[in-house]
Amino acid sequence: MQFSSSLAAKTLDAHERLNQEYGIQAIKGYSDPMHELIGTILSHRTTHANEVTAYRTMRERFPAWEQVRDAPLSELIDAIKTANYPEIKAPYIQNLLTHLFRERGTANIDFLGDLSTEEAMNWLTRLPGIGLKTSTILLLFTFHKPVLPVDTHVHRVTQRLGLIGPKVSAEKAHAILLGYLPQDALALFNFHKHFYWHGQRVCSWYDPKCHACVLQPMCDFYQSGRTAILSSTPVRKKKSTDV
Repeated sequence: MQFSSSLAAKTLDAHERLNQEYGIQAIKGYSDPMHELIGTILSHRTTHANEVTAYRTMRERFPAWEQVRDAPLSELIDAIKTANYPEIKAPYIQNLLTHLFRERGTANIDFLGDLSTEEAMNWLTRLPGIGLKTSTILLLFTFHKPVLPVDTHVHRVTQRLGLIGPKVSAEKAHAILLGYLPQDALALFNFHKHFYWHGQRVCSWYDPKCHACVLQPMCDFYQSGRTAILSSTPVRKKKSTDV
């Protein structure tokens, strides 16, 4: 991967502006690594409130991880129904638990804290249904490893700024952005959280609030008149009209 000193400087500039806008946050995740792992699966394409409700209901109905693993699939789907796509997430969770019990004899992943970042990442991404985003969230939030989660909000904001190319995927953005930033868990956590919040509150998909954006002067998307075609931003479909 080719390193760009100018893009690294721009990334750090944007990072500092959002640090000032939102304030430095302490690293905060669920204290139980298994809660963080399963909660992250539940969080995909849903709200935090829905994730919390789904997790709580699941653990109330199935207090032990063995019970979650062995539950009738329809019952687990019903327990996590507040999270979007429960029919997809439930098999993922059961397959993951089956793998953990087979390999480790228990649903406990505390040992990841003792591994190197590379070893922990390799172990996690070999698990069924666990990709780069879930792995990096777990390792950063719970174990304070120097990794960078890139969700849809982080991807969109960094792409609009021009920190990554217009066709760069979220998966590839992990390594590119990580190369521009300090290899420090606190700095990476704040980069993730601030760009996540900024994408939610200001730099939204269809109607970004550019007038209220502290990053506006350095934003390639804004300078293009908001016409740039980016892989992170959907093109609004025109409504067909009857003639």
